[in-house]
Amino acid sequence: MIFDKLKKIIVQDLGVDEEIVTLDADLISDLGADSLDAVELIMTIEDEFGITVADKDANDLKTVKQIVDYIEKAKKE
Repeated sequence: MIFDKLKKIIVQDLGVDEEIVTLDADLISDLGADSLDAVELIMTIEDEFGITVADKDANDLKTVKQIVDYIEKAKKE
């Protein structure tokens, strides 16, 4: 499942507890990511899921659910 894989990536990249990584979690306010963390996270997601995230789209990915939805959509294309 995409969420489970993404959750592992977020825990590893951001060094947060697994319990706080929920679909509703906001990368910045809930998970403490800064802009550099977000860029690194997007790069890891691209590698792990074999997708490309456009810069304009990356700026709109604020919650874990938005990222999951984006990955699902990108995998279908």
